[in-house]
Amino acid sequence: MKLISVKMPEALIDGMDELIKKGVYPSRSALMRTAVRDLLRKELWEAKR
Repeated sequence: MKLISVKMPEALIDGMDELIKKGVYPSRSALMRTAVRDLLRKELWEAKR
């Protein structure tokens, strides 16, 4: 995997950390991978159908 850096508003980071605290995701990295995958699926891959 490649490493990227992202600047985000504090409110989004707080929301991410809340999901991690609740055990929905194990880490910020896992959450971001899921979010980007879902966005790509919606915007690119499913749009081709």
